[in-house]
Amino acid sequence: MKAITEMKMSGKARSHARTDIGVRDVEAIIDEPEARGGTNKGLTPTETQIAALVGCTNVITQRLADRDGVEIGDLQIEALTKFDRRGAALEDEIDLPFPEVTLEITLATDASEAQLEKIKSDLGRYCPIAKMMRAAGTTITENWTARPL
Repeated sequence: MKAITEMKMSGKARSHARTDIGVRDVEAIIDEPEARGGTNKGLTPTETQIAALVGCTNVITQRLADRDGVEIGDLQIEALTKFDRRGAALEDEIDLPFPEVTLEITLATDASEAQLEKIKSDLGRYCPIAKMMRAAGTTITENWTARPL
């Protein structure tokens, strides 16, 4: 497997608020709510960033569990985000739009305490979205609740 790959994505602006995104053989809509002039057909750009963190948390957690021979049943991830909207509102230039994100991660698993601790530790090492956000200064707190399968 190549260490560095290229990803090509395109965006078509359908309006001032909506962008249709194409990547591989799938499409996504980035949009604003109707209250902000959008059609509410998709996540906002900032919601998309946090959704990417939630999705990455799922994918990397599942890969780590598979690597370690651990079974994961139901996995739920909730994100509570502090968002400084002054930049997006064109009020002020800000350095850190997402100062804090708290992830509530609830799962059913057959992992031992040591195995789960390894997964928790490795998640921060391997999730590229979390790594980018932390490098930018975002504090990401993960609260884990595990129950037996």
